[in-house]
Amino acid sequence: MDNEKFAANKLAKAFVNLRDAYSALKKENEEKEAALKEQMETLQAEMNKLCRHLGADSIKTPHGTIIRSVSTKYYTTDWDSLYQFINTHQAPYLLEKRISNGAMRDFLEDHPDVFPMGMNTDRAYSVTVRRPSKKL
Repeated sequence: MDNEKFAANKLAKAFVNLRDAYSALKKENEEKEAALKEQMETLQAEMNKLCRHLGADSIKTPHGTIIRSVSTKYYTTDWDSLYQFINTHQAPYLLEKRISNGAMRDFLEDHPDVFPMGMNTDRAYSVTVRRPSKKL
């Protein structure tokens, strides 16, 4: 029994150390990524200004073609109205094909005798390690 406790102690310690190293590395990379992203956004703004000034949607250069395009995103502030609109126009394809895991779990718990045809479930054990609580 002591061997198992010793092994568990070593595994937990190694895991916590790796998680800390991973978090530090991730934070460092996020900071570097943010700085690069800011520089890229500045350059994109300048290229947008240049395209607007020239009245061009694209500019070919030896280093690459600058392409200016419009992107449109749709969103709602009234989901009930959007659901009604989708039902009225029989347009469920307007939504992305993704199941809300939490909502489906709750629905199936509330309706244990109902299961949608074609529904798949993937379950797996996960392991986490909590730091020991500090004793007062």
